[in-house]
Amino acid sequence: MQTSLDGFVAGADSGFDNFVGGEENLEFICSQTDTADLAMFGRVSFQLLHADWPTAGTRPGATENTIKYSNWYNTVSKVVFSRTLSDNHTKNTIVMNDIHMAEIQKLKQQPGRDMLIFGSPTVVHELIERNVLDAIWLIVHPVLFGDGIPLFRKRNQVDKLSLLHSHSLSNGTLCNRYAWQK
Repeated sequence: MQTSLDGFVAGADSGFDNFVGGEENLEFICSQTDTADLAMFGRVSFQLLHADWPTAGTRPGATENTIKYSNWYNTVSKVVFSRTLSDNHTKNTIVMNDIHMAEIQKLKQQPGRDMLIFGSPTVVHELIERNVLDAIWLIVHPVLFGDGIPLFRKRNQVDKLSLLHSHSLSNGTLCNRYAWQK
């Protein structure tokens, strides 16, 4: 999850233009996609990424990491959770109208590499509430939004996490991987 320092995944206008971007950030994201063979999205995140990444690697001046991420995006299996999208017949993409725990568990049991969720705070909130996530990357940008879409919703329980890995980027972005203590 990309988040502001004050815990928002998007600003009050639902935008995230003020997150610190750049080649180093994309290189870090590519280091994570190197370990994954399934990507999960909510509708909004999918539509945002799908509007750009299928062709990003073929544009003039595309960087090595842009090409790498675009190629990964085009070949990875994708699951999109949406109550409004129908199966749009996008290559390697399945649309599910709801988060069915049996299906999630089947996906987790399949041989392969990691499953990543990109953005999609509603899906992440739901998976946290159902205790499905094993770990979470919090990519904390040095920006304060003041208001917006919160990373975490109020919960009636305390979740304890363990820091597995921490990496800082030269632009001040902190990348921390946490695991749920079960």
